[in-house]
Amino acid sequence: MRIILYTGKGGVGKTSVAAATALRCAELGYRTLVLSTDAAHSLADSFDLALAAEPKEIKPNLWGQEVDVYYQMAKYWSTVQSYLSQVFAWRGLDDVVAEEMTAFPGMEELASLLEIVYHYDSGRYDVIIIDAAPTGETLKLLTFPEVARWWLEKIFPIQRKAAQLLRPMAQPLLNIPLPSDEVFGAIKDGAQQLTCMHDLLSDPAKSTIRLVLNPEKMVIKEAQRTYTYLNLYDYPVDLVISNRIIPSDIQDAYFTSWKEIQARYGQAVEEAFSPLPIRKIPLFDQEVVGEAMLRAMAQAVFGADDPTRIFFQGKAHNIAKNDGGYTLTMPLPLVSKEAVDLTRIQDELVIRIGNFRRNLILPRALVPLPVTEAKLEANELRLRFGAEESGAVPSPSKGEG
Repeated sequence: MRIILYTGKGGVGKTSVAAATALRCAELGYRTLVLSTDAAHSLADSFDLALAAEPKEIKPNLWGQEVDVYYQMAKYWSTVQSYLSQVFAWRGLDDVVAEEMTAFPGMEELASLLEIVYHYDSGRYDVIIIDAAPTGETLKLLTFPEVARWWLEKIFPIQRKAAQLLRPMAQPLLNIPLPSDEVFGAIKDGAQQLTCMHDLLSDPAKSTIRLVLNPEKMVIKEAQRTYTYLNLYDYPVDLVISNRIIPSDIQDAYFTSWKEIQARYGQAVEEAFSPLPIRKIPLFDQEVVGEAMLRAMAQAVFGADDPTRIFFQGKAHNIAKNDGGYTLTMPLPLVSKEAVDLTRIQDELVIRIGNFRRNLILPRALVPLPVTEAKLEANELRLRFGAEESGAVPSPSKGEG
């Protein structure tokens, strides 16, 4: 089974790309599910039909689904939902309002993750395409398992033991609804499923993430940050898709400046994401709705390629925490240290080799830290970030190599 997740800044066209990919996969004979985890669903609009909280057949080999947090809560977390309703009702909320309040922040992401694991375990599909929320929400979704693992190991045993001790005394005397062992069991099962989800989506043989962007400054910067954080959490990225490129044969003077801007930022995309492959989609002369236009978009992205193939393997860079600091490594084969020029501008690291340049956005944890060591060995560039030490290498800044 292959899992392909599309994400990008809101409005770049990731839903259309996800729908087009799903259509191509289905027409190649794969049993394909396209799943929307975006709270503002538009997947149904792409196919110009209605979808539901459970997979609905769109055409042979193709099913679509839009995750509904209340439906998924009832499906996976009915025990927990019932307990939360009791707590809110105890605080005097109306029963209907109490039930609405059980969908607390983060439940949309949680329900989406559990649905991905459920479909993978079911074995009903060959390909699962995920139309994810905009990048900020997607990063929260993908970091959820890390938080869940920490809570499960550090906090959960204490909370469960405390509830077991307090329940016989507090519940009869104060009439306070305390979570039962069944509730704790349901929470533990959910947290363990999240760990399974991380293992699944971080396995490059099964899953890949694809970034959709437009050649615009803010969009590219956000995509860079997303790419860096995906590397940080070991999620494999195999493709960048640059959407809505104005065709060169359009000669209207109105589009001249836009074409120049896109050409300039097209180069920036190459610098930011190399060696990831970059596919380009033209700006179509009509909206991408319905099978015919989705088919045209799939052709523009993949040509004769199978969308399920892995287009890039390995990491363009890696960040690891060790010895109180962080080490950033980047493969640079067949390069001498004299040929490498480093420049750091706030949260951006610029690596130049001859006429080629790579722009890397640093995670927030690294931004305030100086570079204490820089080495090029074993065909890898290694940068050490941490507290200043005696004899440390100063952090490169603008104008310094």
